[in-house]
Amino acid sequence: MFPKNTWYVACTPDELEQQPLGRQICGEHMVFFRGPQGEVAAVENYCPHRGAPLSLGRVVDGQLVCGYHGLVMGCDGKTVEMPGQRVRGFPANKNYRAVERYGFIWVWPGDQALADPALIPHLEWAVSDQWAYGGGLFHINCDYRLMIDNLMDLTHETYVHASSIGQKEIDEIAPVTSVVGDEVVTTRHMENIMAPPFWRMALRGNNLADDVPVDRWQICRFTPPSHVLIEVGVAHAGQGGYEADASCKASSIVVDFITPETETSIWYFWGMARNFNPADAELTASIREGQGKIFSEDLEMLEQQQRNLLRHPERQLLKLNIDAGGVQSRKILERLIAAEAAGGGALIASSH
Repeated sequence: MFPKNTWYVACTPDELEQQPLGRQICGEHMVFFRGPQGEVAAVENYCPHRGAPLSLGRVVDGQLVCGYHGLVMGCDGKTVEMPGQRVRGFPANKNYRAVERYGFIWVWPGDQALADPALIPHLEWAVSDQWAYGGGLFHINCDYRLMIDNLMDLTHETYVHASSIGQKEIDEIAPVTSVVGDEVVTTRHMENIMAPPFWRMALRGNNLADDVPVDRWQICRFTPPSHVLIEVGVAHAGQGGYEADASCKASSIVVDFITPETETSIWYFWGMARNFNPADAELTASIREGQGKIFSEDLEMLEQQQRNLLRHPERQLLKLNIDAGGVQSRKILERLIAAEAAGGGALIASSH
């Protein structure tokens, strides 16, 4: 189950450059394309003539042309014309509110009357020239809540990411979890340790020594429906850690937008926003490559975990103190889903 009266990241603008994009989101089959003025539109991915996917067609003058028999559909889901045929009585397709903002295309899969763009969370790092961002997209066959669990408990880094960001100190320092409204925050601070390989690379990228002790932090923030932004970084030891001056640290925000496709599959939009040397495109590419490798290590684990859970639906997952972030996030989701089922309104945006 997932909330539907809320905004999810559907795709990135580059995915619409060549042709319409078909994508299933929260069980809804949609096709995304650009309208006459370049605006993003989304309608049901179904041709009312013979049921063909409209995503297999093309866009002509801002309208969808079905690739099967040439039916033409507008941004509002209404059939415009069809070669040699009368189509006035064709039923309109469902259309979805879609908004292009912060370098992403956002979509509202639920009640369209509630789709207020003001509810899209503000992303300061996406609009400031003091920040640089690089990211990508994975399709993963797992329940979206498993990915939230994964990101809200970074203890797994020691084992899944041993060669990049993992280190034994993560195991040794217990995380602290708090809940404020619909936001869950899990924090871990590690002092006077050596940086793992990925963070040594980041220190060098900020023209800092990478072979000296550092203070390291991880601050994971979950907000509904399935956004996890993680403040991460290292600073030369004794300079204030998270509060250290920018001249002696390398810090970033790990960006995780998790969009359910089905009950057991997701679109995972990942990336990293950094506020040091933002104009260095080579550094952005290097960090993106390194982060992509790190996240790909999670993929097999999560997919195999999902298969195990489907094989053993009767088994209950054990809950430890390190699981608090994921457990609290699930409680919030359960409450919001129940409220939506009972006729509740839209999810309110959180500021990031």
